[in-house]
Amino acid sequence: MKYAFVNGIILDGTRDMEPLEGYAVCVSGERIEDIVKMPADLSGYEQIDLKGSYLLPGLINLHVHLATSGNPPKKEKKKPTNYKLLVQTLTKSRLIRAIVCRQMAGYAKTELMSGVTTLRAVGGVLNFDSVIRDRINAGKAIGPRILAADMGISVPGGHFAGSIATESVSAAEAVQDIQRIDAWKPDLIKLMISGGVMDASKEGEPGILRMSPEIVKACCEEAHRLGYKVAAHVESPESVRVALENGVDTIEHGAAPDETILHLFKEHNAVHICTISPALPYAIFDLSESKVPSIAKRNGRIVMDGTIACAKACLANGIRVGLGNDVGCPFILHYSFWRELHYYHKYVGVSRKEALHAATLGNAEIIGLDYETGSIAKGKSADLIVVDKDPLQDLSALRNVTMVMARGHLIAHPHIKRNQYVDTLLDRYM
Repeated sequence: MKYAFVNGIILDGTRDMEPLEGYAVCVSGERIEDIVKMPADLSGYEQIDLKGSYLLPGLINLHVHLATSGNPPKKEKKKPTNYKLLVQTLTKSRLIRAIVCRQMAGYAKTELMSGVTTLRAVGGVLNFDSVIRDRINAGKAIGPRILAADMGISVPGGHFAGSIATESVSAAEAVQDIQRIDAWKPDLIKLMISGGVMDASKEGEPGILRMSPEIVKACCEEAHRLGYKVAAHVESPESVRVALENGVDTIEHGAAPDETILHLFKEHNAVHICTISPALPYAIFDLSESKVPSIAKRNGRIVMDGTIACAKACLANGIRVGLGNDVGCPFILHYSFWRELHYYHKYVGVSRKEALHAATLGNAEIIGLDYETGSIAKGKSADLIVVDKDPLQDLSALRNVTMVMARGHLIAHPHIKRNQYVDTLLDRYM
């Protein structure tokens, strides 16, 4: 199909973007064919009159877990969920695996309907993420462009060990696990180097180092040998340092950095992926709302503050920062990436323009896809969204996407099933 978006206000995703009026964005097949000043001859194009709405690049979410919904617990659990047993149950038969994969594909579609046209899936059930990726790429399913890590690499007692990550007991075994994951043809490798908020054993000690430096180094060397970048779950200064010293490319979540850590970021050209969303409900909600143990509230605050501090320090020192919202964690739903942009603006202190750039072209640059997506430019993939209001004035304009185009496929009226309870709770902190 050939489309021409007319009478819209273009925000192109570049760092210095300014609203651009009086131009048509012409799409042919999967590509942006041209951006032409009006009036122009648009014969052969189906014209889409935006009537003053805003045309943007599709959003790029760099930290997604398609295996979970993000729905919150209905009541406080007396003991932690045995995720290892849960995943074993959900993968024990071909029929159940097919049902789980179909559900995950539904979450991916929701991401697209909310305006996310590209995402990184960083830890999931077996190879389901790459299976869904391949189905979307083949035109057999509707969804965003997916960069899949499939299962992560963890250690006994580590973050999500045995469920959405392996349980490697040594460096040699971890390397073998990476080689097995390589057979699924992922796009990156994910390490679970530290613990997290919900698996911390003590108050004040979230993100304790779980994976030894030897295993981290062996994993990074093997992943890089195979041509993969390495992303790592880390939520304490010690685990950030170990990750950077041993070759990790992107620090997911992060912690308050010292001068040594900042030097390591620069030395290794590493990137911080800011994820404020998952810790915020633990840190800010009343326990009657979050329904988590009191230890999680204190630890959630430590992780949230550490993530924010890491982003601020990186930006101040010329270190790249990307955005992801760790969707799939409790209260973080698959249509809520726009909230991460708002938190980045509110808590890190960047402008709305910088937040929007980070979630589009900035994130595309981090994953090496800036030649393909992330901005509205001639020759790029037709990954576009439409919103009624100006996000440079209010980022909540992104919560209601009225049109989505992914690689030239137009969805004129995207529909999302929303969780009103979760939205109402989170809206108090906008």
